[in-house]
Amino acid sequence: MENSWSEKRLQLKEKFIDAIADTMDLYGIVPSVAKLYGIMFFEDEPMTLEKMKDVMGMSKSNMSYAVRALVDSKMVVKLDNKKERKDLYQAESNFYTAFQNFFATKLQREMDVMVNAIGEVTPELKELILHIDTPDDVRKQALKDLHKLVHATEYYAWLQTFIEQINEGEIFRKKADGDRDADATNGGK
Repeated sequence: MENSWSEKRLQLKEKFIDAIADTMDLYGIVPSVAKLYGIMFFEDEPMTLEKMKDVMGMSKSNMSYAVRALVDSKMVVKLDNKKERKDLYQAESNFYTAFQNFFATKLQREMDVMVNAIGEVTPELKELILHIDTPDDVRKQALKDLHKLVHATEYYAWLQTFIEQINEGEIFRKKADGDRDADATNGGK
């Protein structure tokens, strides 16, 4: 009977790991990398690359890539201590912190790329608009383009504020305050 309970628990865990992989796939994480995160999420002890390789059945080079992707997105941390001279890795198991790390990193990357592009394109677009030899139809279209870039700049300024709120945990404090307000309204129930 004990065995059937253990099997049921493993089936349920596997179902949740698959859901994690499906969800992370929506955000551009390769399914095998996402599945590795799901497996590490349930591990009580840090894992070596060797153990991950055995559990996942992947080559060491693919496993290295997967771990690097998770470390870069701050979903997994490389620990300072080692086990038998092998690096140890542990998944972030707090979903709020995982969200905070993952999205802040991805959004900051998007913002950096786009703000850089806007910074490069805007001066040249202004030159095109102001140049005496620019045909009127091109000037009008370039002016429309410039207005779109101004709007994009406003969006990325807002996004930077949002990223800072994520990094500072501000959005989670608002949720916690909302939970307390709801508790107070329900008489603490």
